[in-house]
Amino acid sequence: MKNVLVSISLAMVLAVSAPAHSTSSDTLPAKAVSSGAGLDEQVKNLVAAFKGRVSLFAKNLDTGELYTLNGDERVRTASTIKIAVMIEAFARVAEGKARWTDELVLTKEKKVSGSGILNELSDGLHLTLRDGVNLMMILSDNTATNLVLDVLTTDAVNARMESLGFKQIKIMRKVGSGGDSMAGKDPDNKRFGLGAATPREMVLVMEKLERGEIISKETSKEMVDLMKREQARYAIGRSLWNLPMASKYGALDRLRSAIGIIYSKKGRIAIAISCDDMPEIMWSIDNPAYLLSPNFRKF
Repeated sequence: MKNVLVSISLAMVLAVSAPAHSTSSDTLPAKAVSSGAGLDEQVKNLVAAFKGRVSLFAKNLDTGELYTLNGDERVRTASTIKIAVMIEAFARVAEGKARWTDELVLTKEKKVSGSGILNELSDGLHLTLRDGVNLMMILSDNTATNLVLDVLTTDAVNARMESLGFKQIKIMRKVGSGGDSMAGKDPDNKRFGLGAATPREMVLVMEKLERGEIISKETSKEMVDLMKREQARYAIGRSLWNLPMASKYGALDRLRSAIGIIYSKKGRIAIAISCDDMPEIMWSIDNPAYLLSPNFRKF
């Protein structure tokens, strides 16, 4: 059985690099046509039997070709919102408003459950801001994320996204609770939990990082390199183990999501996928969002 995120990613790698001559499933500008005859049908067939809501956006950064399926829909981000937190941290250091050597102190009260390792370590542990950001991105450490947010604040993360032109990317609070942003206090945003975004905007973030357009060329590259070291390869990386990629995954009750750039021979494919509203909560590698039978390698 194939991972639904893996299978869709394979389709993107193999098809979002053919000559553009077909229409996408969503309305796009004239220059933003989808690529690969039948790609839309392939993806829709792939997700038809999936019990949940699939939203995705993909772009070949070398050809400019796009594919979208509900790509402008606001979705829950889970841990993929940590990309925005990472950007604010790097920006703060670049502006001289923080230093990578600034100290973070782990206490019992600051520990939160879920992904990561800090929850298992001794109280009183001293880390640097850079340690916290690395743990947040490489292990998706929730406690590290909150320690970093104690320095940055959620509102500052959202202000940074706004300044970069990303109006839909919002962090609502710290992991678990506390530190609510102004956006998080909006009753209409409560349904998103930790964060909200659209697949399209998350892909555009990755594109700007890859092109060196966030903060500086050197800093953008440093962030991409950090994302290339993410250790979890539950989705995209499971079947694309031989391809370099910069990625961030997220998981919440009925949600699985993946964002990244796949460095394929057919181009650099930036992709954001969200699989939500699954009828059953299953914390297992057999989660329905990870399983799908069609073998997209034939395309």
